[in-house]
Amino acid sequence: MRILVIEDDEILRDGLAAGLGLEGFEVDSVVNCTDARAAVATQDHAAIVLDIGLPDGSGLELLTEWRRDGVKTPILLLTARNLIGDRIDGLDGGADDYLGKPFDLGELSARLRALLRRSSGRAENGISLGDLTIDEACRTVAVAGEEVALSRREYAILHALASHPGHVLSRGQLEDRIYGWQDEVESNAVEVHIHKLRAKLGRERIETVRGEGYRIARQ
Repeated sequence: MRILVIEDDEILRDGLAAGLGLEGFEVDSVVNCTDARAAVATQDHAAIVLDIGLPDGSGLELLTEWRRDGVKTPILLLTARNLIGDRIDGLDGGADDYLGKPFDLGELSARLRALLRRSSGRAENGISLGDLTIDEACRTVAVAGEEVALSRREYAILHALASHPGHVLSRGQLEDRIYGWQDEVESNAVEVHIHKLRAKLGRERIETVRGEGYRIARQ
């Protein structure tokens, strides 16, 4: 699950990238509104963590701009401005959640997982497709009750496919899940990870749709 963190405090920004990375998120991070606009315009993110006070503008204005332009990505406001009026303004302005500083990383991770569940139309904290189960909180995968070890990128691709069973995801969409907006994309990375997933989960689990991409069957 790739998310975008917009935070101008370098120590906090780096801490969020490291901490959320350990929680299983792929994190892109930027420091200001200008870079945030570029990131959103060029990369699909599952969710956005947005600070209100940024060096070149207001996060609330950026939120309003994105909602006006049709950006539907779940957005969590993360800010020291934690009065009731600030929360009301943020939520009425289009934010999906609001967390005041200081905060607990575990709570932030849980709130992000909840946002992602709601955005995909699910209530439960996991995905089950036949004998395949994915525990999103623990980031574990099991087949017929037996846990299967996956790399972070293998997990990211499997989670993307399993979140949209029966739907074809293109190579580009899957690359968005494993690369940041400023990363250099390796030419055959998706194919390599799909090959490894099939070896671990069963070749029939992931279908290649010629000329379009990959999909995982509904169960």
